[in-house]
Amino acid sequence: MTVQIAPSLLAADFARLAEESESVAAVADWLHVDVMDYHFVPNLTIGLPVVESLLRHVTLPLDCHLMIDEPDRWAPAYAEAGARNVTIHAEAASAPIRTLRAIRAAGARAGLAMNPATPVEPYADLLPELDMLLMMTIEPG
Repeated sequence: MTVQIAPSLLAADFARLAEESESVAAVADWLHVDVMDYHFVPNLTIGLPVVESLLRHVTLPLDCHLMIDEPDRWAPAYAEAGARNVTIHAEAASAPIRTLRAIRAAGARAGLAMNPATPVEPYADLLPELDMLLMMTIEPG
């Protein structure tokens, strides 16, 4: 197994996102972007316009973890913008198979995240649609 490093943009100075993102390029494999909408989770971070802008200024691939309502509506746009990984939450997706396939069709790897209390068994049939499964150890946000 190869270890990969994906620092979170939440630790960056948002006024200097591109500069701080590039400062880790020599040691990181990915940049982890926590997208929070103040609906699915009680925090508000960055959204698609910031991700689109950041993609024009960084060399590392982006790993976008969408902690948002309506990921079926928004997730494909992150992949279309150029995010390399897009992860949606099982608890927020209305049509997870369709959304995961749309993410892949747009050129990104598709991930599914699950909150700690969410039973895994109902989602077992989704495994062939996934490139990544993120099991949260804390409640998101």
